[in-house]
Amino acid sequence: MAIHILAMNLAAPLVVLAWQFFRCSEQKPEQVRWIGPAAAVQIALLWFWHLPAPMAFSFAVPGGEALMHVSLFAAALWFWSAILDEAEAARWRALGALLFTGKLFCLLGVILTFAPRSLYVAAAELCLGGRVDPNTLLPDQQLAGLMMLIACPFVYVLAGIIIAARWLREIDSRVPSFQPDGNG
Repeated sequence: MAIHILAMNLAAPLVVLAWQFFRCSEQKPEQVRWIGPAAAVQIALLWFWHLPAPMAFSFAVPGGEALMHVSLFAAALWFWSAILDEAEAARWRALGALLFTGKLFCLLGVILTFAPRSLYVAAAELCLGGRVDPNTLLPDQQLAGLMMLIACPFVYVLAGIIIAARWLREIDSRVPSFQPDGNG
């Protein structure tokens, strides 16, 4: 889970920021700006890979875990690229996408944290190469859920605050300021 969180919520936004900072003024391909599909793909992949069967697959098949991490990172790169593009073009779409995806990330974290039993017994058995006690897996699953509940909303709320502050600053700069003339 730490790899997911670092890749999707720290590395991906930083890579996109660095890319935007260092790139020339060349136009981006149009599909990069599709914030709806970018958000949908990111959420779909996140939820898909956290289902018990795909998680077990990722540990059972050589390269499966790499496929999971690469696909989640690629989706996050697309999502954060779209967010940063929309943060300049249509801030309400960027804020809406952050709200939508952030809530679904939190929901997954809640499910992992408060599930009454371990959801990943088969994955753990494949990873560890034998039978495991499901009760020993639950604390790790709950910790992973708590990590999601802390990290993901922090990043998404912080991004939303930055976008909203820039939007308000832009609105404020367009409104003429009131200058009293002293005549009362």
